[in-house]
Amino acid sequence: MSLSHFLRVSMLGVSFLSGLGADELVSPRTDTSQIEEQSPENIVIGFVGGFVQRDSAFHQEVQLAGHLCKDYASGLQVRIFENRRERQARQEILRLLDRDRDGTLSTAEKSRARIVLYGHSWGASEVVSVARALQKERIPVLLTIQVDSISKPGQDDRLIPANVAQAINFYQLNGILHGRRHILAADTSHTQILGNFLIDYKNKPVRCDGYPWYAQIFMKPHIEIESDPTVWNSIETLIRSKLPAIPSGANQAE
Repeated sequence: MSLSHFLRVSMLGVSFLSGLGADELVSPRTDTSQIEEQSPENIVIGFVGGFVQRDSAFHQEVQLAGHLCKDYASGLQVRIFENRRERQARQEILRLLDRDRDGTLSTAEKSRARIVLYGHSWGASEVVSVARALQKERIPVLLTIQVDSISKPGQDDRLIPANVAQAINFYQLNGILHGRRHILAADTSHTQILGNFLIDYKNKPVRCDGYPWYAQIFMKPHIEIESDPTVWNSIETLIRSKLPAIPSGANQAE
């Protein structure tokens, strides 16, 4: 399936799942999340790749976090981390879920978690690592998104843990650095793989303004997918489909 087809059907919101090929999608799962009187904890965590700083504004991962922060003044917690900050990211998630601030997560606090994790390159590998750490804490993850995922030493970015409800993977295969081709569910009865989408920039190059000269020469396709607005608009649409409606009158990101 092409990315353009994914984008067309994804605009329909949750119903885009019906447009995915049988080889890329397991059957939809019923949401059995416990209904709580208190509102859910909507958390979006992004990870930048390589040695990128989390405040490097020309990177699409950082821009996406900014868009969400602008539109959701309340009801959503957005954080972005360097990929080497797994421990800090996990601790921040636990802190955000600990509503009564007693230092321990109750079953009810865990059940309210609606967590989205996304990242590029080593940041995408970190996404899976954090999801796996949360599984040990019995904390569910709503969605993981990997963009040209490159496994860090000692990490497995291929097998998605069973605490993740849905996962999606975007990758390219050109140049010295290229991403994970396929992600798989550790347990298909719990995790839905939305797709593994190959993007090719040979005939449709993308501008990579702001990147150093060596990145533009030696890892061009790897940073093209990071800079591709089509890919990141798709990711933002998917994330927003999991979030509560923006309050009437709120300014939406352009």
